[in-house]
Amino acid sequence: MGAFYYFFLKKNIRIHDNKEKQYLLIPTGSKLNDVIKLLDLKGYLKDKNSFELLAKSIGYDGNVLPGRYRLKNGMSNFELIRLLKSGKQEPVKLVIKGSQSMGNFLSYISENLEISSNQLQEKLSDSKFLENYHLNKQTAPCLIIPNTYEVYWNISLDKFFDKMFSAYDRFWNEKRIEQCKESGFTQSEVVTLASIIEKETDNDSDLPIIAGVYINRIAKGMKLQADPTVLYALNNITSKRVYSNMLDYDSPYNTYKYLGIPPGPICIPAIASVDAVLNYTKHNYLYFCARADGSGYSDFARTYKDHQLNAKKYQRYLDQHNIK
Repeated sequence: MGAFYYFFLKKNIRIHDNKEKQYLLIPTGSKLNDVIKLLDLKGYLKDKNSFELLAKSIGYDGNVLPGRYRLKNGMSNFELIRLLKSGKQEPVKLVIKGSQSMGNFLSYISENLEISSNQLQEKLSDSKFLENYHLNKQTAPCLIIPNTYEVYWNISLDKFFDKMFSAYDRFWNEKRIEQCKESGFTQSEVVTLASIIEKETDNDSDLPIIAGVYINRIAKGMKLQADPTVLYALNNITSKRVYSNMLDYDSPYNTYKYLGIPPGPICIPAIASVDAVLNYTKHNYLYFCARADGSGYSDFARTYKDHQLNAKKYQRYLDQHNIK
């Protein structure tokens, strides 16, 4: 009876940091020794030998399944091995937010799944793969629809992208596709415009108005002259201002230098931003700039003269608050 209790029923799992539960991540291809090392490294096992002996005696050493498993404080050897043998993982909730860069997206996914950022980057640079979705290297961010996704930690790269495309396919329903056709833009162009207005304001109410400004400028054959595209071209993630010496930087993403919509999105836009382009506000504005009160709203103008007045007010505001 003593040996039975020692191997099967004795509490052998301890969770530190005053947490009742913790997660064990078992990589694909792991063996029993790898699992024991992981448990031991984290300090989860009170008695490593009893766990190993029981694991071998009930055949876990030949049935190690990868995944993310929830450990509970005070589990017995038998409870833990039964869980690991069952393959009953705890799924990961991925919260993909709008406005983030592709670099941040890649880092976030690799930090939360077994997939590495290099694997993701390689797939998103694969022309043949992207052709399946009518995308290219520049428009690849269009595939990512911000939302909350539930997946297993060890999901394969192909299945992960299948999930992303399923969400993409659901998003581009008949209504949105029809709106896109009516706009005269491709889906990638709509998402690219959305990524620009996403970076122009934090206020959803301004999104369709700003979208209308850019669509008016395109209709008149004017350059977009969008500040966020310049900062993107320069890979400048810290500056709050665009200076005149930045405007000549040679990049197809610099909309002060080149006419039309950039080759692809400058960030992963939120759904609200995409819908703002598809449902843009019809008006006669050709210019806008941030309002000089720190509210995050924008002031709109029909003429360059009025725009200059608004811009000077905003520049004074930035200077007064030492915003660089």
